[in-house]
Parts: sequence; structure tokens; C-alpha cells
Amino acid sequence: MTIIDHLSVGVPAIEEAARFYDGLMETLGLKNLAQTEGFAAYGAAAPAFLIMKPENGKDAGAGNGIHIAFSAPGKTAVDAFHAFATRNGGACAGAPGPRPGYPKADVYTAFVRDPYGNKLEAIFNGFAS
Repeated sequence: MTIIDHLSVGVPAIEEAARFYDGLMETLGLKNLAQTEGFAAYGAAAPAFLIMKPENGKDAGAGNGIHIAFSAPGKTAVDAFHAFATRNGGACAGAPGPRPGYPKADVYTAFVRDPYGNKLEAIFNGFAS
């Protein structure tokens, strides 16, 4: 059993954000499993990550100090994740590469900011491996 059922980030508009996230999640072998006017849900067999319009109707904002790390099946997927994000409205927040300071050996990761400021990571050989 994992301790987290799913995670979500706020976005201002689902259709617009889904255009970014559909391609980004595809780089990790994940897909858009369900979409409504209020959310889009991504995963392999079951939703694990959602983009959502804030329930309170206020502006979506990125949390300071929060980031979401997605398990990547290999270094090539980490590179593809970073390349897709930076070519499609995201910004580099840490180029792909090894992270020798991490507590686990042979970690390879990349960080990006989505078009809404949310910090995302793709990680190969991370804690979940």
C-alpha cells in the first residue's frame, strides 16, 4: 500500500492545462484517464495525479516549497519530460542529470515549472524504485 492515493495541482482552465499535461504525462507513459470542466485525471491504470480548478473559485497558485515528483521509467523519459515541458510553455527549474547529493545512488532527475508555476520533477531511480 502506498501512503498517497493521488495528488493535484490547481490550474486556471482545464482544457488549456490539459493540452500541456496530456503531452507531459505521455513522456512518462501516463495518460489522461478522465476529464470534466473541473478536473483532468492522469495515470496508467488508475488516476494518481489531477489538475483541478480551485474549488473556492479563486485563482490557482503554485505552493511555495511544494513540488511533485513523478517516477520515470528511465533516463530517456526524464530527458523527454524536461524537453516537452520547456518546449511547451514550461520553464527549466533544474536540468536533467544525476543528483549525487541525493541519499540514493544513481538518481537521475529533472525539474520544471508548468505554465502556472507548479514545480514538477521526473525522477529515475528515486525513492519509489
